[in-house]
Amino acid sequence: MSRILIAEDNAVNRELLHELLETRGHMVLEACDGQEALDVLERTQPDLLLLDIGMPVLDGYAVIRKIRENPRLAALPVVAVTAYAMPGDRERIVNSKFDGYLSKPINSQLLTEELDRLLNKRADRDESRRQASGNQPGG
Repeated sequence: MSRILIAEDNAVNRELLHELLETRGHMVLEACDGQEALDVLERTQPDLLLLDIGMPVLDGYAVIRKIRENPRLAALPVVAVTAYAMPGDRERIVNSKFDGYLSKPINSQLLTEELDRLLNKRADRDESRRQASGNQPGG
């Protein structure tokens, strides 16, 4: 079971994502704005962050900059979840060091594919680190 933080200021969107993630067996944490997301990240270590771009206090771009500057958080997979779907928006998001992009309204199949891609990639990276340090599971 993965722990996923949803940072979304819209309660309806947050609840929809929460429900989609819980039905897939994930533990869900929530934040209502960018600063709250950073506060939750300081207290917990989620496996992935779903981050809205247009939020109060700190927008998604400010949050991703702070995450990538923090050595403890820099490797956290972060998916932009946004209504910004105009030409150039996707490129700007990817160039801002997000690991993925989902446009609103959320397509549950695309959400599942993105989670699978990023969580499997993280698990593979963690396993490689364990093997490189000689700390293999069960040994």
